Amino acid sequence: MNTASQVKEYINSHPVPKREDMAALHQLMLDAMPGCKLWFLDGKNSEGKVVSNPNIGYGHYTIKYADGTSREFYQVGLSANKTGISVYILGLDDKMYLANRYGKKIGKASVTGYCIKFRTLKEINAEVLIDAVRDGAAQTKKKR
Repeated sequence: MNTASQVKEYINSHPVPKREDMAALHQLMLDAMPGCKLWFLDGKNSEGKVVSNPNIGYGHYTIKYADGTSREFYQVGLSANKTGISVYILGLDDKMYLANRYGKKIGKASVTGYCIKFRTLKEINAEVLIDAVRDGAAQTKKKR
């Protein structure tokens, strides 16, 4: 199964209205990051054990580790969880950046170092979310 099919299956696995929110967010991410690499992580480790919620990823950047190794990973992630939806904006150096820049403008969401978490799409300002996504993606793009 290709990545786009996995993403569609994952989105469709959720009950309405979360399915509708995830589908709308997926399209917003694709529109915000045209031509980006699409990822799907099923949340399972190499032994098949569930270790996290599945994630849809957008874009890519290189993570560099202290030991000198590196790997490619997505810039922005989207994941449904028991209480709502999380958008991950990875690779930001300043762990207070998202909260300081977007926390007060985004609406009813929890904003941490790399995660914007909310219950439903209607509780947040989607334009502010997309601004944060574009901003974060641009910052990690500069690091390549």
